[in-house]
Amino acid sequence: MEKDLQFEVLVVGGGLAGLSAAIAAHLAGFKTAVIAKKSDTDDERTTALFMPSIDFLDKIGIWQQIETKTEALQTMRILDGTKRIIRSRPASFHANEIELDQFGFNIPNQVLLDALFAKLDELKITRFDEFATDYVDKGDIATVSLTNGGVLKAGHVIAADGRRSLIREKVGIKHKAWQYHQKAIVLSFKHSLSHQNISTEFHTEKGPFTQVPLPGKRSSLVWAIKPEEEAEILGRPLDELNQMVEQNLHSTLGAVEIDTTPQCYPLSSLLADKFGRGRVMLVGEAGHAFPPIGAQGLNLGLRDVITAIECISVNDTEHSAGVGEAYHRARQLDVITRTFGIDMFNRTLLTSFLPVQLVRSGVISAASNVSFLKQLVMRQGAQVKKHTDKIAS
Repeated sequence: MEKDLQFEVLVVGGGLAGLSAAIAAHLAGFKTAVIAKKSDTDDERTTALFMPSIDFLDKIGIWQQIETKTEALQTMRILDGTKRIIRSRPASFHANEIELDQFGFNIPNQVLLDALFAKLDELKITRFDEFATDYVDKGDIATVSLTNGGVLKAGHVIAADGRRSLIREKVGIKHKAWQYHQKAIVLSFKHSLSHQNISTEFHTEKGPFTQVPLPGKRSSLVWAIKPEEEAEILGRPLDELNQMVEQNLHSTLGAVEIDTTPQCYPLSSLLADKFGRGRVMLVGEAGHAFPPIGAQGLNLGLRDVITAIECISVNDTEHSAGVGEAYHRARQLDVITRTFGIDMFNRTLLTSFLPVQLVRSGVISAASNVSFLKQLVMRQGAQVKKHTDKIAS
């Protein structure tokens, strides 16, 4: 890399994956900058992170700042909430069955986002409160233009600029995107009974209805609905909405009191044809996105970050123009299998075709009742190994 280059690593995107990437690159010893414009609105969602992701947050100095605002996930439970002829048997997965105290922790997105921005300031990482407007690879250097007219130079570019990624478009990576006839209402609520650190995913004809523990007698909720139901559901008085949530939970947590403003998001999936090209590596939703099933989204994105930093470290600056291809090879199996696995599972919830329902029921039953399959599902789902002291972030 030429001496007059301004940055060794430039991260584009101010979401959870992008900010994590900027901090990790800086701590790995690279001269780093991030293009990250702060949002004016709070994110009411929460994210369940498995232990390898928690270990990564610990290594970049974030976990210590947020731990008290998170809740452990010790049991993951699947319950069939459909009224179909073929219904799946209840399935429970316990962390202690794979020698863990917990699978991971549920974290409010805004808590994590605030901690990441604070860490950027603490480490004095250069941040541009702008948006990127152009990307050009000039052969020996990459340039990224900003909304304020500035131009930044870098040897490596981590594109974490979301589903509509400008960098992905400019580097010529195509992608496939598809919509579902679903939206997701997200909110948090108080409840009268203890959640006992159990996360429950109710499978309904409209998609997942997923409760995830928060500290105290509180939980977060992801509630899949049909798009045409949004106005009717969110337009209800709060007491009626509380009652709907309690009924959908089958009163497993007692009386419910919603204590955040419900937000609604369309559900869709996205998969890039490649995850890197030239100096660019796609991280998080710039490369992949899918419905909130199985708590895989940000966990997958943080694995992107870890691999990107490893690829930059291995491919020295003289060969930085080929780092994207190395990154693509390292990430394609993990990303593609997760994306299509979640897509297929979500589609089985939406179809009324009996043979598909039978297969789904059989898979869930086998995964929860056949010992070696259960172990495999839990280890693969949470990306853990038997000897957890050897987990590498």
